[in-house]
Amino acid sequence: MHRIWRIAGHDERLVRELSSSLRVPPLLAQVIVARGYRTPEAATAFLAKKLVDLHEPEKLPGVSLAADRIVAAVQAGRRITVYGDYDVDGVTSTSLLWHCLQLTGAKVDYYIPSRLEEGYGLNCDAIRQLHAEDPNRLVVTVDCGITSTVEAALARELGLELIITDHHQFADNLPEETVLVHPRLPGDYPFGELCGVGVAFKLAWAICARLGDGKRASPKMREFLLGAIGLTAIGTIADVVPLIDENRILVHFGLASLMERATPGLKALMRVAGLSDRTALQAEDIAFAIAPRINAAGRLGQARLAVELLTTDDTERAAALASYLDELNKNRQTVERRMLKQAKELVAERPEWHDQRALVLAHEEWHPGVIGIVASRVAEHFQRPAIMISIHGVNGLAQGSCRSFAGFNLHEGLTACRHLLVGFGGHHAAAGLKIQPGGIDDFRVAFAQFVAEHHNVRPGESELKIDAEIRLGDLSVRSITDLERLGPFGAHNPRPVFVASNVQLASPPKKMGEGERHLSIQVRQFGETMRGVAFGKGDWADEMAQVTGPISICFQPTINRFQGREKVEFQLLDWHQGEAGGLI
Repeated sequence: MHRIWRIAGHDERLVRELSSSLRVPPLLAQVIVARGYRTPEAATAFLAKKLVDLHEPEKLPGVSLAADRIVAAVQAGRRITVYGDYDVDGVTSTSLLWHCLQLTGAKVDYYIPSRLEEGYGLNCDAIRQLHAEDPNRLVVTVDCGITSTVEAALARELGLELIITDHHQFADNLPEETVLVHPRLPGDYPFGELCGVGVAFKLAWAICARLGDGKRASPKMREFLLGAIGLTAIGTIADVVPLIDENRILVHFGLASLMERATPGLKALMRVAGLSDRTALQAEDIAFAIAPRINAAGRLGQARLAVELLTTDDTERAAALASYLDELNKNRQTVERRMLKQAKELVAERPEWHDQRALVLAHEEWHPGVIGIVASRVAEHFQRPAIMISIHGVNGLAQGSCRSFAGFNLHEGLTACRHLLVGFGGHHAAAGLKIQPGGIDDFRVAFAQFVAEHHNVRPGESELKIDAEIRLGDLSVRSITDLERLGPFGAHNPRPVFVASNVQLASPPKKMGEGERHLSIQVRQFGETMRGVAFGKGDWADEMAQVTGPISICFQPTINRFQGREKVEFQLLDWHQGEAGGLI
């Protein structure tokens, strides 16, 4: 199912002026204008990435009180438990704050609930267990807890001190009489899109300042913070928060930090991911090589091993853990392929679902730790919001993962259907839920109806935003290197997207990869030949093989670096038959 292409307006005069004033190539200036930066000042501010532009941690709501309480606990010799989450954001948050406190000499440990047995976030059994082990301890959550009103009340009743740091969507009520750290709480914090590890980094920064001279960290803790930016980058990329404002700064400097200050565990992980020979890392390296391996541990119920990998100083242990996470990731990929095939079969068997504006799929065999990844694939394939439900979840409840499409606000949709759910949480693009197995059919109808009434993008009508129409001959290693100045690329700041029309297939398209999931093509335009790959689109090969005339392609250019040589290639996002199909 192909999409509508909407090309950005092209102001030639403005492009020439920006190209001249900024001293950048016209193609880079054209993309800058397409992204909405129409003055030299705005464009310069966007291209500049400076650590000094990070917002002061003291502005973050709740961080001052939380840092004061944590420093007091350290100085009093109380045990501090970092309570995390099992995804990449939670694992990096846990590792970062644990390492910070360990360097201060604190008595610190961490607790991450089992995804398969306990589910997401704070739970009452864990609160009781932590209190029973040490009623005097301080518990600090990272990447979870903002909706945990019942659990916070239990901690208060038991006398267990609790600090909650989070970035997820609020519920109707906030935990009472609890220190809360969250970028969207009332206050004057200028950027509400930090992820969990971004919040943890700001808290660690505030702790380090207090243990220094009050405003500046000691040299040892400053070095820690510079290294911690690397962990912050990993979690920020993996959680798909907007790579704008300080998220963009954190990722930019974090990628450099991973090259210069990587811990033994991260070095080992980069080695098994095939990144150890890189002279520089890009956000895509984290998204497609590092994050999935960390995530695999949490998805398969072993997130503590991922935290150990990110915090160990033992190189042999780090190598063993990295190899194990790599093996877990391969197992996860096998499970994912089987589940995606089953999901497609479920839709094919039920024609009445084809016209529904959202998909709610359930299966007894689906692994609850992998449904989120597959939900993303299903949403993309069928071009509509998708919810995957594992019927055998925790405590007899079915467990679901939800992924948005074309900007639909999942949190609003789940809130509207909350009477049919046992619980839910997350944000507009990704969420999780718990439901009684017998209520799935009613929920499917209600959720699909809400999407139909509140989301005006039908399957097949979603848009791809195009920065410019170009010729393949316009792309060189130099021009793409110039475009890298717009990075790091990710959510809300994607890699430049171009269209080329009147393109011919230079050879028959080929399926590639395990299960023939991916597509490889060679195209030619005005004598210029270029290779492209479309990930997860192997089924396009049969469709393309029937085409006899020219096609138009929508793509992101890349540089293939192999054995010291560089070659321009592209990632195919979409295509249409004809010389200029799809453009509006």
